[in-house]
Amino acid sequence: MATVVAQSHFIFGLRTGVSNNLCFFDEQTVVFPCGNNCVCYNTVQRTQRFIQGSEKSKGMRALAISANRRYLAVSECGERATITVFDLQHEQGRKRKVLTAGDTPVQEFVCMAFSPDSKYLIGQTGGPEWMLIFWLWEKQKVLATVKTTNSNNPVIQVSFNPYNNTQLCVCGTGVFKLFRYTEGALKQSSFAKVESINFLCHTWMKGERVIAGTDTGRLLVFESGDLRREISTASKAVQEQSDRQFEMKKIKDADMDKDPNAPRITAILSYSKGFACSLGSGTVCLFEKQEEDNYRRIREIRIPSDPYSSELSLAESQKIDTMCISPAEETLAISTDRGQLYSCSLSSLEMNKEEHAHFEFLSQSFHSKSITGLSVCIQKPLIATCSLDHSVRIWNYETKVLELYKEFQEEAYSIALHPTGLFILVGFSDKLRLMNLLIDDIRTFKEFTVRGCRDCAFSHGGHMFAAVNGNVIHIYSVTSFENILSLKGHNGKVRGIEWSLDDSRLVSCGMEGAVYEWNTQSGKRVSESVLNSCSYTDVAFSSDCKSIVAVGTDLKLKEIQDCQVLREVPPDEEAHTAVAVSHSGRVVFTGTSSGTIRAVKYPLPLQKDWIMYQAHCGPVTKMVITFDHQLLLTVSEDGCLLMWKIIDKEGRGLMSNRQIIHTEEILVTKSDLEEKTQNMLELKMRLEELQMENEYQLRLKDMNYNEKMKELSDKFTQQIESLKSHQQAMKIEMEKQECEHQKSSAEVTLKHSKELKDLELSCSQKLMVEHERYQDLQRKYERMQEDYEMQLKAAEESKVQGLKEQMQLYEAKLQEKIQLLAQCQEDAQQQICDFKEIIKQVEQDEERKIHDIQIKYEKKLHTEKETNTNLKGETSIMTQKYYSLQRQIDDRCTDINKLKQERQRLLGLIRSLESDIEELKRQISGHEKTNQDKDKTISSLKKKNQELEKLRFVLDFQLNELKKQTEPQQDDINEKKEHIQKLEEELVQIDKSNTQLRLTVSDLRLKVKARNKEVHKEMQKVKDLETHLQRLRSDLHNCVGFIQDPMKLRDSVQMIYSRYVSQANGVESSVDEDIQRAFCRQRDLLERTVNSLKMRLAKSAEEHDRVYVKIMKENVTLISEINELRKELLSERTRVKEYKAQLAAIKKSNKSRPNSQDGARKEQNHEQVN
Repeated sequence: MATVVAQSHFIFGLRTGVSNNLCFFDEQTVVFPCGNNCVCYNTVQRTQRFIQGSEKSKGMRALAISANRRYLAVSECGERATITVFDLQHEQGRKRKVLTAGDTPVQEFVCMAFSPDSKYLIGQTGGPEWMLIFWLWEKQKVLATVKTTNSNNPVIQVSFNPYNNTQLCVCGTGVFKLFRYTEGALKQSSFAKVESINFLCHTWMKGERVIAGTDTGRLLVFESGDLRREISTASKAVQEQSDRQFEMKKIKDADMDKDPNAPRITAILSYSKGFACSLGSGTVCLFEKQEEDNYRRIREIRIPSDPYSSELSLAESQKIDTMCISPAEETLAISTDRGQLYSCSLSSLEMNKEEHAHFEFLSQSFHSKSITGLSVCIQKPLIATCSLDHSVRIWNYETKVLELYKEFQEEAYSIALHPTGLFILVGFSDKLRLMNLLIDDIRTFKEFTVRGCRDCAFSHGGHMFAAVNGNVIHIYSVTSFENILSLKGHNGKVRGIEWSLDDSRLVSCGMEGAVYEWNTQSGKRVSESVLNSCSYTDVAFSSDCKSIVAVGTDLKLKEIQDCQVLREVPPDEEAHTAVAVSHSGRVVFTGTSSGTIRAVKYPLPLQKDWIMYQAHCGPVTKMVITFDHQLLLTVSEDGCLLMWKIIDKEGRGLMSNRQIIHTEEILVTKSDLEEKTQNMLELKMRLEELQMENEYQLRLKDMNYNEKMKELSDKFTQQIESLKSHQQAMKIEMEKQECEHQKSSAEVTLKHSKELKDLELSCSQKLMVEHERYQDLQRKYERMQEDYEMQLKAAEESKVQGLKEQMQLYEAKLQEKIQLLAQCQEDAQQQICDFKEIIKQVEQDEERKIHDIQIKYEKKLHTEKETNTNLKGETSIMTQKYYSLQRQIDDRCTDINKLKQERQRLLGLIRSLESDIEELKRQISGHEKTNQDKDKTISSLKKKNQELEKLRFVLDFQLNELKKQTEPQQDDINEKKEHIQKLEEELVQIDKSNTQLRLTVSDLRLKVKARNKEVHKEMQKVKDLETHLQRLRSDLHNCVGFIQDPMKLRDSVQMIYSRYVSQANGVESSVDEDIQRAFCRQRDLLERTVNSLKMRLAKSAEEHDRVYVKIMKENVTLISEINELRKELLSERTRVKEYKAQLAAIKKSNKSRPNSQDGARKEQNHEQVN
């Protein structure tokens, strides 16, 4: 196994979708789920303790804490759902019991609750069973089960009555039920009709009172399971209805007409003074108990708007999932659906007494969606993360604090932190942005046109950065912001990149199954490994940068060296999604698709040999090791950032070879500095003014106080003197009273002594008398007792004799009665025989009569049945007739109503027509007068008509001539349009030929560049050979110096031979004259082709320009001609319209009749023609 292990250190985030996901362990510690762990977070010391989830679980579903704050129950879903109970008082959260549903197959427990004495536990299973299970959890014993609802009405919350261990409450959609545990079973004790109400939460008050919240913002009060009244959510005093039926009707009507904008009550919590409930998004209302069981809304606490968010409503519109209160009721804490934790001090609220208050973050703001990017720097203890929630966050892993935070309009896909910690590079959906990390802001100062950058990284020196754009990797200079290199070669999207320690190489992996190693100086591929069956997700260099570690969809961990897979770890059920190699080179950490972290020893083993840790509840997206080798950082799609301590098996931290010093410098803009200095100066001026004012006011106050002190001292001295004189007088009076008291007490003592003596004498005499009386009474008692004994003996003797006599009498009477009984028995037997005979005869007679009656009634029944069938047929016919008549009656009624409406309408029409007739009669009388005048004008108009007909003939002739003139012009226009189309087609062909020529030129340029690079390489080789020759000459010169010493001469010759002979052979083989000649020929050929292509391109460009100019001139002339023709056409059309109008007027005048109305119209037309 790996000698280096990881230990959970700190986590940032909250897991949503878990019922009751926040609770207090003590006054300073809260428990909440994060990833696949439960976290105990101390808010004062900022420390965390982890309770890990089980290995095979598919995620947490609900939490519950016991009433004594000792036990925590965690429900986990899977093939077989379980509830695990942990002991929170144990340091590691020791697992106490694991509870299951027995033989019933259960996939999840939706909600849970502990009993008030923490002995029992209830769990509500999910669909389709919806069983409520009641455990004695310490013995893992299921005491009872009951089905609570069906799949259409899911259960949301279950709870125990805090004052009764055996009473439970269940609420959900159309469900509100109370159960009691009696006689070994759960029995429903309430049957409230609430099918139309959607309950979201509830809480117990005193006794059997439950307050429930609905999705329409209503607070309903139940007493012993029956709906009693509703609590008003308004801030005024509560007004409650005592009439239950009226209230039920009112609630049902209100729930039938649901308002979509109504505030939902998603959480409710009771405490000693009343209860708190969430009222809509981001709002908690406190209700205080008053007299007569009424509740009044006293205060409202809201989630404040986020100053760093671009959308103001996001923070305020969060839905509150869970509320909890500390044991001493000092702090109220909430969790929201966006994965945030807030708290508010109730004691400070009572001090302020304000109606509105605001929550504060319990620790700091968390990511609410999947984290897509993670990066660290060298010179500062900072972590940079970006997420799909549009936010970028900077964390400090030493202080465990969120340093900077900002939300943007676009989603952020990748992030890289500069080694200095002063800049960040963020890949958004639209652009890649380089930003400054200021003291209180993240500000953009350079944008790059790289859309949807999924990965980016700064070099270790900080002078370059690489950014992924689809299947291309761009390398930019940080100083000049120029694109130095574009690394092309991947056929699929690039998923991971990493720089080597000396920044000379870059490794990348893609979805097409390729891993490439690039030279960042030349942009060439150093090595490659392609595996088409695997889509790689992440890649990393080994600690010595000699090999590459990669993970992908084939579930294997591979080590690649020299273009070959050197080692690989066998696959498991889970795919590796991220990889990080420790700087010590002893361990490789990988993240999986299920959220677990694995530590695999390095060099990689050939078997499945690793340590697995429960970490996240979603696939791990990124993992990084800090530069001081102390922490492993992992992020996931669950929105959590987890910090791990890298230690050895003995618990000691790893020693690093690098000495890293963290700097404290920050960036501040000049404008911010000037504003701050200006504010400082203004504040100083203001402070000086306030000091002057305070000093002046203090002097005035000193003067006033001194005067008051003098007055008070004078008053007090006078009072002291008067009190002293009064005290002396009181002392004299006291002495006098003491003397009088002594005298009176002496007299009283004498009187009491005399009275005592007299009383003693009288009492002694009375005692003597009473003693004598007692002796006399005792003697009388003895005598009386003797007399009574004698009387008792005589009475006993008389009673014995009387008893003997009575016994004799009663024995004689008994014998007589026995004889009488025997006679009566004989008589009874005779009578019984007689009665039996009589009964037989009567039965026979009755049977005959019954038979006769039966036959008679059967006949009657047969006849009645026949008549009944006949009547049924008649009734069916009659019912059909009745229904048809009823329909006819209905039709007739509708017809009658229609006729009535028509009659009323016609009556109205008749009235209106009568009025119209009267008006027309008046008009006719007026028109008759004007007819005479119009007859005179008709004759004159006829003469004018004749003249207009002549004019029409002339106009028709002119119109025909104009048509003949316009026809040839229209033909010319059509011909010119066709010519323009042909020219446009020629232009398109010329453009295509130009584009093809440009492409060929670009290809040739690229070939020329490649040849230039090869020439550069050959020149470099020549230089290397020259340097080798110089070294050989210097070594030979040194060798000549040992010519007198043969041993040294031999050694030096051997050294020269071993150093240069193999290289010389390589040089001779590399520098071949034939190759150089072929290279020169090819270069000359390429240069000639490039020159010829350039000449052809220039000629084609000149021809293109000439043709283009010619076409443009022709177009201009044609357009001018077209415009002139259009003007002529418009003028001709207007003239034709005028002629047509004149002709129409002439025709109307010809068709006119000699009556009064037509005469008037003709006059109007004539005026229009004129």
